[in-house]
Amino acid sequence: MTAAWLIGLDPRTQFREYLGRLLLESELVYAGSGYCFALARFAEPRDTEILTAYLDYYLPRLDCHYDQNDALGALLHLDARHAAPYLTPNGLWSQSTWRDMDPAECKADMDERCAFATAAMSSKLPEWAAGRRKT
Repeated sequence: MTAAWLIGLDPRTQFREYLGRLLLESELVYAGSGYCFALARFAEPRDTEILTAYLDYYLPRLDCHYDQNDALGALLHLDARHAAPYLTPNGLWSQSTWRDMDPAECKADMDERCAFATAAMSSKLPEWAAGRRKT
């Protein structure tokens, strides 16, 4: 997860395919959260493709309660149009193990991570900290 965050902080897109493969393999606990963050920071069409491939594979699997919330949050952060099919009534999200989690909260969490990264990389952390949402 640490490596994925460092890759995402200073968007090193040369690791995109590697992170995408690791995300789909889902072999490390919680690491997918970092992969999704990095993909959200890259913010290119290929990242949307990787996230949708992950969601297509894992949302229907009720035995896998992995990082689908982070993947949906990253996808909503990047392009809500690509996330819309998952959120329709009786869509994959409503049938998944994450059905009780509000997709808007997934997006808000990813938005905040990406805002933190932008602030950190532009030396504006005090401003970010002063304006961040309270939980």
